[in-house]
Amino acid sequence: MTFSSLFDSGFVMVFEPELVKQVFRGSAEVLRAGEANAVLGPVVGDRSVLLLDGAEHLRERKLMLPAFHGERMRAYAEVMREAADKSIESWPIGEPFTLLPQMQSLTLDVIMRAVFGVDAGPRQEELKARIRALLDPVASRVSVLMLALSRGRFGAGAGRRFEESRRVLDELIYQEIAQRRAAGDLEEREDVLSMLLLARDEGGRSMTDRELRDELVTLLVAGHETTATGLAWAFELLLRTPRVLERLRAELTAGGGDYLEAVVKETLRLRPVIMGVGRVVRGEPFELGGYLIPPGVEINPSIATIHRREDRYPHARAFRPERFLGPDAPDTYTWLPFGGGTRRCLGASFAMFEMQVVIRRVLERTRLATVGRSPEKGVRRGITFVPARGVRVRLVASSAGASARTAIGADTPALSAVSERAPRIRWDDWCSS
Repeated sequence: MTFSSLFDSGFVMVFEPELVKQVFRGSAEVLRAGEANAVLGPVVGDRSVLLLDGAEHLRERKLMLPAFHGERMRAYAEVMREAADKSIESWPIGEPFTLLPQMQSLTLDVIMRAVFGVDAGPRQEELKARIRALLDPVASRVSVLMLALSRGRFGAGAGRRFEESRRVLDELIYQEIAQRRAAGDLEEREDVLSMLLLARDEGGRSMTDRELRDELVTLLVAGHETTATGLAWAFELLLRTPRVLERLRAELTAGGGDYLEAVVKETLRLRPVIMGVGRVVRGEPFELGGYLIPPGVEINPSIATIHRREDRYPHARAFRPERFLGPDAPDTYTWLPFGGGTRRCLGASFAMFEMQVVIRRVLERTRLATVGRSPEKGVRRGITFVPARGVRVRLVASSAGASARTAIGADTPALSAVSERAPRIRWDDWCSS
């Protein structure tokens, strides 16, 4: 189906998994994902793996992939648990608070240590402050569109502020790269920056400082807000579906992990953080579903719509992690929160693992309750869909080793707050804009 907008004269939306398969398997020379991601250029830089196409993209992807190998994730587990503990310790007992900002702070702490390799201290705090100064002003939908149209120079005042924020962040990132290059312990370190400094392509070439800068910022953009949003949605859904929460607690107590992974997958199905992906046709027409798509047209597989297809997901609007446990679990063309093909998100394993570690730790240490009976609606924030109210919760009880904190007068049986008889969440309930 072809659509148009104020900013795009024509693009094709794809809702059929079979056609998504064609797109994901299409030639990277004809279908340009990097060009479709150009909106992110002013922030991530033109050497980002998100913006590259063809041979340049494959080279960059091969250099980065080992840092996100499944075995490598185990090295980050303790970092993730410590970040979760730090966040939990700051939550007020018995008073409502907003979970999304807590998850954003948590995932940024993880990025600082696991990706940049910067431990807690003044330098980490300065780096985080400069990151927020760059990302916060471009978080709105309008700001992203203005960035795309102006290539990072929108509005005299706003443009200067954005460029200055980018400059001071880059200054610190390049300092970190230079110091790390001079370090003598790169091979002993486990952070992503150190591994990227050691990486070599088939011709023996390393990544330039510019490439390293762009990929580090890319990992910030792709792995910070998105994972935090996924975590906030996960707790919103768990707390409003007692049956799922009780089963998850029971299986975690018994030492199981399959259901936890299914919970994360079902969260990202029902509440995808990114609503779609894109490919711009170049060079020659691309045949899709019996139609020839001409060069210059963007093809957009709709993640959100495919995830809600009743023929692929019976009772698609219900939160049912069990659908990912059986032999007929969704495949890579019906479950695509991380995109697919050679452009599938490099940090998918990292994000899935981090969500599981954090959810496990929060459930081990706390009892949360929702605030208010109405389920959260989703609103666009930059390129992501986030809970409109940020997921309002109340901490009923928490523990730390032998000590524990409990809200006075807490009603423990009502920890999950809303019963399964709560109003069914409809598509239009979720998307309020």
